[in-house]
Amino acid sequence: MNIHTVARGESLWTISRRYNIPVQSIAASNALTSPYRLVVGQSLVIPQAAQRHTVRAGETLFTIARQYDVPSDYLADVNTIPPSGVLYPGQVLIIPAQSNRFGTLEVNAYAEPTGNPQADLRAFEEAAGYLTYLSLFSYRVTEAGELIPPPDVGPLLTAARQRGIAPLMVITNFRDGTFDSELADVILRNNEIQENLINNILETLRTQNYYGINIDFERVPPRDRDLYTTFVRRVGDRIRPEGYSLSVALAPKVSAEQVGAWYEAHDYGGLGTVADFVIIMTYEWGWSGGPPLAVAPINQVRRVLDYAVSVIPRNKIIMGMPLYGYDWTLPYRPGGPFARRVSPVQAVQRAVQYNARIDYDQTAQSPSFTYYDEDGTQHIVWFEDPRSVLAKFRLADNYGLRGVSYWVLGSSFPQNWIILEDLFQIRRV
Repeated sequence: MNIHTVARGESLWTISRRYNIPVQSIAASNALTSPYRLVVGQSLVIPQAAQRHTVRAGETLFTIARQYDVPSDYLADVNTIPPSGVLYPGQVLIIPAQSNRFGTLEVNAYAEPTGNPQADLRAFEEAAGYLTYLSLFSYRVTEAGELIPPPDVGPLLTAARQRGIAPLMVITNFRDGTFDSELADVILRNNEIQENLINNILETLRTQNYYGINIDFERVPPRDRDLYTTFVRRVGDRIRPEGYSLSVALAPKVSAEQVGAWYEAHDYGGLGTVADFVIIMTYEWGWSGGPPLAVAPINQVRRVLDYAVSVIPRNKIIMGMPLYGYDWTLPYRPGGPFARRVSPVQAVQRAVQYNARIDYDQTAQSPSFTYYDEDGTQHIVWFEDPRSVLAKFRLADNYGLRGVSYWVLGSSFPQNWIILEDLFQIRRV
C-alpha cells in the first residue's frame, strides 16, 4: 500500500501507469465511481505488491524511501546497495511490499443501532473484517437503575459473533438527546440504585451474550469524581468473576487539573486502575456547533496521549479516531447553523463536485477544502483521509498503545481499513 496525493494535471490513468496498477484496482480501493474525476490534493491509497521504481535525476535513497513509506535502510538492503550509496538516473530499484509493519493492535468501533437492521448491517460490513470489539451504543440508564436498550441489537450481535468480534454493551447517562449530569448524580449517590443497575447489567450481559461492558458516563458533576471511580470499580468487582471485561470511555484531557463539565470527573489514574482498558475520545475538537477545525488534529491528540501515558499503563489505552468530518457554512457565527456531518467518501465527492482543491494542514495532519455552493454560500470541510489516518496509526504505534477505537460506523471510509490491515495485525479476543 502506498499513499499518493494527486498533483495538477494527473488523472487516474496516469497514476495507474506510474504505479503499474489497473485503474479499476485504484478506483475500488478509494470508492471512486466512473467517470473518475480527481481534484488536486486528493489522497489515494495505491494497493500493490512489490514494485519497481526508475530513479529520476535528483532523487536519493532517502527521498524514494519517503515517497513509498519504506525505511531507507530496508530499501538499501533489498536492493543490495550501501545506505549512503549514490543513485543514478535510470537505475531501477525494487520497492518491497510491506504488511503488518507495526505489530498487533486491538480495534473497537461504536455502532448506533437505528431500528433498521438492514442499514445497520450494511454499515457494519465495511468494518467487519477489521474489528476486535463492536460497541453497541447505547443502553441508557434511568434514575431507578433500569436500562433502556438501543433498538434491534439482535442482528448486529449475531453478525459480530459470526465474525469472531467481541460485542460490548455501552451504558450511558444519555437522556433527552444529551448526557445528563443530574441523572449521573442521582445514580452515583445512591447505592440501592447502583445495585439495581449492576444487577440489570449482569442480566443483559448473560442473556445477550456480550463479551463485556463499556461505561460512557459524560458530564458527570465534578463533585462526583471519586464516586464515579468507585462505581466503576464496583461494576468490575461484580462482572469480572463471571468472565466479563470492563472498559471506560474518557474525555480527552491534557492534565489532571483540566476544568470543564466534560473533564473534571474523569480521573484518568483512578479509572485507568479499575478498568481493564480505557477508550479515550480523542476527537471533536472540530464539532458541529463549534468553529471550523480539524475533528482530530494530531497535535492535540498527542497532548492528550502525553498526559494519558503518564498515569495509565500504555497497554490499557485505546485511542479514539473519527470516521467522519464536518461541512460548515461560512462565515461561522456562534449559535448559527450546525455543521453537517460527512463521511470521508462524501467529503471527496463534494470536493470533486465543486472542483475544490484539497489542502493538508501539516500541524493538524488533516485535510480540508473550501467551496461555494449553488446559492453562492461559502463552505469549509474538514475530514479524514489516508494521510491523516496514517499519522494517527503511527502515533498509536509510537506510544505503544493497546489499540484504536472508531466513532462511529455508518460513515464510509474504505481507505482507512486498507491502511489499518496493511500496518497492523488485528488482535481477536
